[in-house]
Amino acid sequence: MRKLLGVLTGLILAGSLAACGGSSTGTAESAAAPKADAPLKVGVNPVPHGEVLKYVKDNLAAKAGLNLEIVEFTDYVQPNTQLDEGNLDANYFQHIPYLEEFSKGKNIKLSWVAPVHIEPLGLYSKKIKNVSELAQGASVALPNDTSNLGRSLKLLADNGVITLKEGVGVKATERDVADNPKGLQFKPLEAAQLPRSLEDVDAAIINGNYALEASLQPATDSLVLEKGEDNPYANGLVTVPAKVDDPRIKKLAELLQGPEVKKFIEDKYKGAVLPATK
Repeated sequence: MRKLLGVLTGLILAGSLAACGGSSTGTAESAAAPKADAPLKVGVNPVPHGEVLKYVKDNLAAKAGLNLEIVEFTDYVQPNTQLDEGNLDANYFQHIPYLEEFSKGKNIKLSWVAPVHIEPLGLYSKKIKNVSELAQGASVALPNDTSNLGRSLKLLADNGVITLKEGVGVKATERDVADNPKGLQFKPLEAAQLPRSLEDVDAAIINGNYALEASLQPATDSLVLEKGEDNPYANGLVTVPAKVDDPRIKKLAELLQGPEVKKFIEDKYKGAVLPATK
């Protein structure tokens, strides 16, 4: 009887050790770095981010050993929430002020990797041909996210349409308008809705990517256009903190900042989108 109990005890212990060993192996495998050829899923807005990334995928990625998977979104929220939830490896659609604002508001941690391009904000209209033609009480639609709202008000101030309180800069809100001589009526809207709002308002300030999607050419169709020099709003590559050192992320950043992508941006967008690096 004692011999039988000893055998049974030995079998139970062996089984326990085997189970522990299996669990340890699984943990090590799950924590291991991704394979070099594993798909790198990157969230983008379709224009210009998706077009730029498709150029990289079609012309540069294979030579660099990258397996790119492009996931398109039409808004500014899902690319960040999907990244935070682990459904993406990186995204490319936003600038640092928006990233900081979003991360703080949603209490998540995302990491900036590298700047790629600048999309100048522009003022557009289907009713007037010059910014000086804005009438008394004219309606002007603006992007409603905090970073681009302040940026839009600064664009109007830089072009003499309004005056802002001293020192507020791109953090301005409607409460920071010190002088509004034409009594403009500001209508904050979600950025994606701004091109459609041109039918209902006198003018709208539209983000560069949404202007391009609506077949508006910033360099020729805008009444006033944001300058690219010393612009803090470069759109760039973003990932989660745990993947900042992923070799695939670093390689993608290198390609996006390389001479081939710079030339592609300059040739395709002719000033409507500007490379962020010299």
